[in-house]
Amino acid sequence: HAIVSTLHGFSAKLTASGGSTDEPILALREYSGMETMRRIAYEIVLRACGFGSLAIFCVMIGMSFEPTLAFKAGGFLTTLMSVILILKAYEARTKNYRKTELWLYLPKEQRPAEEHAQWASSTVLNETYLTFARWTAAIAIAMWTLALFFSVIGK
Repeated sequence: HAIVSTLHGFSAKLTASGGSTDEPILALREYSGMETMRRIAYEIVLRACGFGSLAIFCVMIGMSFEPTLAFKAGGFLTTLMSVILILKAYEARTKNYRKTELWLYLPKEQRPAEEHAQWASSTVLNETYLTFARWTAAIAIAMWTLALFFSVIGK
């Protein structure tokens, strides 16, 4: 009989001859189901925020002749993006999981059981939207600070 002990994702198996072998417990599976959902949700929201940021950047470039105005517009639009992300997080709590982009991208073998799917999907999307809302709010604060700086120095 072999004695098995686990530590940090590896199992040490003591054999009858006294030797031991180290084998990974999770052989080929990189992500658990929830981690796969988090990764996909992150990619979905990152893509959407990337397109929104590109639009904000274009507006700011169009106003680059007036730095104060450019950073005020960037600050306002980035604040608006944060508010939209917060509203999306609120909506994610009750939105039918089958109608989310996350569910469409999630491989069938990685999908949670139907009785847990609503909870898992809404939790992952809510956390992801709120994470991006925090990051976007920090960027908005930086833009408003730069707008204040440029207005103080008179540009």
